[in-house]
Amino acid sequence: MHPVLEKVTNEIIERSRETRSAYLARIDAAAKKEPHRAELACGNLAHAFAACGAGEKSDLTGHQKANIAIISSYNDMLSAHEPFKDAPALIKTAIKEAGGVAQFAGGVPAMCDGVTQGRPGMELSLFSRDVIAMATAIGLSHNMFDGALYLGVCDKIVPGLLIGALSFGHLPAVFVPAGPMPSGLPNKEKVRIRQLYAEGKIGRKELLESESASYHSAGTCTFYGTANSNQMMVEIMGLHLPGSSFINPYTPLRDELTKAAARQVLKFTALGDDFRPIGHAIDEKAIVNAIVGLLATGGSTNHTIHLVAIARAAGIIINWDDFDKLSRAVPLLTRIYPNGQADINHFQAAGGMGVLIAELLKNGLLHEDILTVADQRGMKNYVQEPKLVDGKLVWEPCPEASLDAEVISTVAKPFAAGGGLHVMHGNLGRGVSKVSAVAEKHQVVEAPAMVFDDQDDVVAAFRRGEMEKDVIVVLRFQGPKSNGMPELHKLTPSLGVLQDKGFKVGLVTDGRMSGASGKVPSAIHMCPECEEGGPLTKVRTGDIIHLNTQTGEVNVLVDADEFNARIPAANSAKGHHFGMGRELFGGFRLGASSAETGASNLFVVD
Repeated sequence: MHPVLEKVTNEIIERSRETRSAYLARIDAAAKKEPHRAELACGNLAHAFAACGAGEKSDLTGHQKANIAIISSYNDMLSAHEPFKDAPALIKTAIKEAGGVAQFAGGVPAMCDGVTQGRPGMELSLFSRDVIAMATAIGLSHNMFDGALYLGVCDKIVPGLLIGALSFGHLPAVFVPAGPMPSGLPNKEKVRIRQLYAEGKIGRKELLESESASYHSAGTCTFYGTANSNQMMVEIMGLHLPGSSFINPYTPLRDELTKAAARQVLKFTALGDDFRPIGHAIDEKAIVNAIVGLLATGGSTNHTIHLVAIARAAGIIINWDDFDKLSRAVPLLTRIYPNGQADINHFQAAGGMGVLIAELLKNGLLHEDILTVADQRGMKNYVQEPKLVDGKLVWEPCPEASLDAEVISTVAKPFAAGGGLHVMHGNLGRGVSKVSAVAEKHQVVEAPAMVFDDQDDVVAAFRRGEMEKDVIVVLRFQGPKSNGMPELHKLTPSLGVLQDKGFKVGLVTDGRMSGASGKVPSAIHMCPECEEGGPLTKVRTGDIIHLNTQTGEVNVLVDADEFNARIPAANSAKGHHFGMGRELFGGFRLGASSAETGASNLFVVD
């Protein structure tokens, strides 16, 4: 075991001792050696299976068969979730054949950040994670179930499902992916077209043709943003079947993996002799594995928020310093857009998760001894890949080495010595920066600030030509308490154009940029956020800011006494609390914790 990995894990275990013990005591008290529905009164049970067929009613009346909940994020607007429409029927048939019963326990909302990007609806996005967690809990609250299958893929959906699942940590769980869409227009070309549009050199027609060629069919978007980071993370924590994360939808192999996931959860209920509740599976080691996977692949910065909340749901306390320490020990082993030119299908073809996990295990950078959903416990079972042989699903050893060294490398020859995720600190507060997609020559920037309170004002200033210079954009009042902390990718094309023209460009904000953020250096998630009087409220246009993403320093170069004496600016942006449903989330904004503590409303009661 790598000494840094061991040290950080032990620090997390010690820090979490009290909260983790209390959590385990709660879920262990909830576990039953008989079906949970046996506790229900006859009237309760009759309601629960009133719509079932005679055979299912008979099965649910008895005390021998496990009942598995299906929680799904299906809707047919999201390309990543549309393939789930057929999954309940596949699951119910597979579980019935394996000797159990399955009921569709509930659907959860699933919004697409790609649709709401730069629009008012994006201000609901981060809070949708907590709504999904609560909806998951409502679906399971009937106490009818002995295990659960969770169907989800994208940004806030998987974290929400996982938080909800951990609230019912006494139940075994298997997560069921849908897989990425086949490769379309290369991501580099998509970005080139976006920048041409930002410069006014092409029109909306050409832009839409480009976007439609990139996002073109059912399945997850193929760049390595939060959605595909989710899938990597869930597999490296042992909640997916080995090698199942990146199999394309609507293929025979994808369907067989869905059925296999259904059969698998039946093996792990308390009614059998191999009880694997998710609350025990997601322990400190599994959380560290998720962080390692995120760093080794250059994954989404959103998980510096989501993983904190997920861990907290299991009684585990992590912080950004844990990410930072591990980032300096875990090398960058993949090049997937925006950290390279390959997409997620190229990663899968190069050996995928099996090759990545094998390399991490070989170098002591992953905990092997965690409770997984593979037949045998431990991560050693994840160095294999699923295949169909004569129509039968089998697992075979993954390739012994990467099949494309430009996509998956080795610890001996990494793409970067560190994971490229740094904690930012200085007189502007504390945040994070993802540098794995930023060219080295752009990782240190010192330039005058231009201060904005609304991302639309940034784009407007760019279009007026006011940003044709060295500039660090300071975008304030974008934190969870202010406006729900929307992602700010609307800025990426404009800032990218300025950088390509040779200007020194950076971004400092208490908002988010997430896994699709790319080549412009940034300090994001800055805490304290501006709504709570964070130091960004004292920055003025023209102040010189030093942004060093290599050392993690972000400072305004103003005399300390003068800076501290400044009166914090009020939010000049209006109209962010009403319309598009935003008025319904006032309580979420008021109750949100900081970005470093998960930007959540869910942990008022520990």
